[in-house]
Amino acid sequence: MPKVGIIRCQQTEDLCPGNTDFKVASEGKLAFAESGPVEVIGFVSCGGCPGKKAVARAKLMIERDAEIITFASCMSKGNPIGFPCPHFESIKGAVEKKVGPEVQLITWTH
Repeated sequence: MPKVGIIRCQQTEDLCPGNTDFKVASEGKLAFAESGPVEVIGFVSCGGCPGKKAVARAKLMIERDAEIITFASCMSKGNPIGFPCPHFESIKGAVEKKVGPEVQLITWTH
């Protein structure tokens, strides 16, 4: 079973406990349909705007055996507040650069 680290928006922590992220990951649904069920080995925030801690946190999860880094839908789609992260593209680009092409990135969860 692939191991996944999920990065979420710190601004949504008070509104979303992440239960849907965990559910779709364990069931292999929606963003995880291609990989099938996955084991979530880390669930961290970006560190708050502008998300500079996301890079170090992604690297740390890779060092702790994550094979896939996933950005929760709060970042890319704005769930549940309807406001996607205005820094998402730069965060995603910085994480891609740091973890390299061998690590799969998924840009949403549900």
